[in-house]
Amino acid sequence: MKFFLLLTSVLLVWIWPWTNIRSVDSGDVAKDSLTLKLRELAPSTLKRVVPNSSFGVGERLEFSITYGPIVAGTAVMEVKEITRYNDHRCFRLVSTAESNKFFSVFFKVDDRVESLMDVYGLFSLHFEKHLREGKYRADRYVDFDHSQRLAFADEDTIPIKQYVQDALSSLYYVRTLNLHPGNSVFVENHSDKKNYSLEVKVLRRERVRVPAGEFDCLVVEPMLRASGIFKHKGKLTVWLTDDRFRIPVLMKSKVAVGSIASKLKGYTLGKISGY
Repeated sequence: MKFFLLLTSVLLVWIWPWTNIRSVDSGDVAKDSLTLKLRELAPSTLKRVVPNSSFGVGERLEFSITYGPIVAGTAVMEVKEITRYNDHRCFRLVSTAESNKFFSVFFKVDDRVESLMDVYGLFSLHFEKHLREGKYRADRYVDFDHSQRLAFADEDTIPIKQYVQDALSSLYYVRTLNLHPGNSVFVENHSDKKNYSLEVKVLRRERVRVPAGEFDCLVVEPMLRASGIFKHKGKLTVWLTDDRFRIPVLMKSKVAVGSIASKLKGYTLGKISGY
């Protein structure tokens, strides 16, 4: 019953003191100039630079999780800080999920997932998850060496594709991409010692209302191109705001019995530039 991890790491793939998320206007940072600035700041050995005008330190997204008609708990996704890891400047991404008092009587959940994501190239360098779901306990750690294209998990060394994402960083990476209805974007991922390719289909535009407000959104659906940890019969649909922030405001997934929804109920914008 790992549905809390499913929603908080989104895809798994995968989710401000303003009352509404704003659309991009002429005053927003142009991608070309942002790319140039990042290249000047990035280490000379770094080959990939991904412009990011979507998220930054201080961003906090709070969700209400429902299982059918039952409010089961809350989830929080945060860009905590910038830290240094193996000579890389990294975003520290943290996702947590907790069941509420009522649901905990039947199934207590207290999960935490963390990712260290390179600030300039937006790829994963370290991933860990700590699951406490009912009687189930699990702690997993993975380190990525992109120069050697290897992942190190426990005592295992696994070949990976360069600039691979983990289950949490993949959402943040997708938020920076150009998304258009009718098109797809593709992301290489690694999780639980397995590599898999993820196709994210952009289905349509739609306006939705959640506890945090009403938003114009792009509706996307992650689709696996190869078998892996997400080989299941359920379908995950994500509503991302149709602006430069691409905030996940609603996530729905069908499971074996019933359905799960994660709805944005509060948010704080982070500092986008200046890294």
